[in-house]
Amino acid sequence: MEILKTVDLVAAEDTRHSGRLLRHLGIATPLVSYHDRGAENQGQAILDALAAGRDVALISDAGTPLISDPGYRLVRTARAAGFAVSPIPGPCAAIAALCVAGLPSDRFAFEGFLPARGGERQRRLADLAAEPRTLIFYEAPHRVLEALTDLEAAFGAERELVLARELTKAFETFLAGTIAAVRARVAADANQQRGDLVLVVAGAGAPEPAAVAADIDAVLVPLLDELPVKQAVALAARITGIAKNRIYDRALELRGR
Repeated sequence: MEILKTVDLVAAEDTRHSGRLLRHLGIATPLVSYHDRGAENQGQAILDALAAGRDVALISDAGTPLISDPGYRLVRTARAAGFAVSPIPGPCAAIAALCVAGLPSDRFAFEGFLPARGGERQRRLADLAAEPRTLIFYEAPHRVLEALTDLEAAFGAERELVLARELTKAFETFLAGTIAAVRARVAADANQQRGDLVLVVAGAGAPEPAAVAADIDAVLVPLLDELPVKQAVALAARITGIAKNRIYDRALELRGR
C-alpha cells in the first residue's frame, strides 16, 4: 500500500481491474495500461516517466508480476536504460501450491501455461515425461480436463498430482491423488473446472535397471546391425539420453555374443 500511495504512476495489465483495488484502498495514484504484446508505445510512456524522475509501480491483475504475467520486456528495457528496478514480492500461485502439495520441493520446474492446442500440449508433455523434478503448471478452467487427459497419457495414470484451485480465496480446493483419480474427480464435478488452477505433478522416478537395459537394447541392436560400434553407440546415446559409456559397454557385450 505504501508503494502504491507514494509512486507517481501505476502500470497495470487491466486498469479497470486494478482500479477497483486502488479505489478500495483509497489510493488516487494515476493508472496506465501495460501488457507485453504490442506494448511499444505503452513502454515508451513509462520510460519517459522514469526519465523525468518519476517513480512507476508495475502491478499484476493477480499474483506476482512477471510470473506468467506481462512485464519482462519493460523490466529488460528499463534496466538497459539504466533505471533501477526493485522487486516487491507478492502472492505467487505456483509457490503457494507447491508449499501445500506434499510433493518434493527441493527441486522443481515451473512450466507456466501449457499450450492451448492439443497437439502442441501433447508434444510439450512428452518432452517433460522423464523430468525428475516436481513440475508446476497453470491451467485455464475450460482446458483443465483436456490437460489432465493429456497428462495421464504422457506421464501415466499412476503419477501423483495435486490440483490447487482458487488459492487463498473463498472456494479454495485441493484434489490430490494419481493423475487418473484427479482427472475422474474433475470430470465428475463441474465446479472443479472453474477458477484459477495450478497443477503440481510429481517428477519421474529413476527408471528400473531392467527397464534401462531394455531401452538400450531396443535402440542399439538394430543400429549395430547397420553401423560400426562407434557410430551405433553415438546414435543410441543421442536417442535414449543414456550415458555413452554405458551404451558402449552394452554394445561390446552384444557384439561378443
